[in-house]
Amino acid sequence: MIARPSAKCRAFLRRFAPLLLLPLGACNWVVMAPSGDVAVQQRDLILIATVLMLLIVLPVMATIAWFAWKYRAKAQAADYDPDWDHSTSLELLIWSAPLLIIIALGAVTWTSTHLLDPYRPIERLDAQRKVDPAAKRLQVEVVALDWKWLFIYPELGIATVNELAAPVDQPIEFKITSASIMNSFFVPALAGQIYAMPGMQTSLHAVVNKPGSFDGFSANYSGAGFSNMRFKFHAMDQSGFAQWVARVKASGKALDRATYVKLEQPSEKVKPTYFASVEPRLFHAALNMCVQPGKRCMDAIMMTDMHGGAGKESARDTAGLRHDGTIDVGGYHPVEPGKKGEIAQPAGMTPAAERTPAERGKQAPGQQDHEGHDGH
Repeated sequence: MIARPSAKCRAFLRRFAPLLLLPLGACNWVVMAPSGDVAVQQRDLILIATVLMLLIVLPVMATIAWFAWKYRAKAQAADYDPDWDHSTSLELLIWSAPLLIIIALGAVTWTSTHLLDPYRPIERLDAQRKVDPAAKRLQVEVVALDWKWLFIYPELGIATVNELAAPVDQPIEFKITSASIMNSFFVPALAGQIYAMPGMQTSLHAVVNKPGSFDGFSANYSGAGFSNMRFKFHAMDQSGFAQWVARVKASGKALDRATYVKLEQPSEKVKPTYFASVEPRLFHAALNMCVQPGKRCMDAIMMTDMHGGAGKESARDTAGLRHDGTIDVGGYHPVEPGKKGEIAQPAGMTPAAERTPAERGKQAPGQQDHEGHDGH
């Protein structure tokens, strides 16, 4: 018969038992219970990999405990053989089982890595439904600011700060960049994290299958306001999303370059903000770090460098440079007959390959310097 604990013991256990739950206080099972198909597949990959590894880990741990108990000093095991040093059967078991599991784990991981590539458009809404090839993808441009998130909907002409919304069962394509420092865009219920880096664009394709409100945040430390760099992601049906868009447009605010420059300044705990209109190509300017007046865009600078640097700009650089620093595709000069694929040199300019060092940097007659022409 088992004796019951005393009253004092029971009172002690009731008082201090809740302390055993403290380690679970920070646990959030959203990664294991996601609402988007991409996150579901990632969850399944985690579970499969864990099970495959436990096929080795658990038997090894159990064997260690069994051997320690069986061959302890007091046991006097009958089959104790201190001179034993080799067993072909045991060697085959020890090496073949892990090898087979590594092969299986590698195959699953390699396949899933390609299927879940964030740059790859999704091919299914869930396990039972494929994406309609004619289905329209929701375009969202994401800019990580200090310390807040800017979301631009280029097709809808609206933008928000620290609030994201999307319809259920509609593929979403995110284009992501950062204004100043590396961050990581992460909505655990939707898909895995993807980095946001200044001057670079990353992509993420995903879909949400269940309505609800989910947390999004930066998963990469980025300074003092990092802990409050959070936003809400609202998944809703088409009618609810249309109402949300109408509410954003009713705000009456406009997001132009001047407003963006102010918004770019470091700030913490920023409440959700709506913008009813967005200046065209604002994301392109943010990506190429040329939102501020008088600043040339990175793509224009790289185009100049590709042709040899300052003073060696091609006709495209000269004639096709817009006032905002971006390059106009229509800026090409006609190609000379017989020189397919080459760009005609402006009149009076020596071809770049034939210039002497002294001639480098000289402008063609009548050609104006970009720096003096448009303030860039």
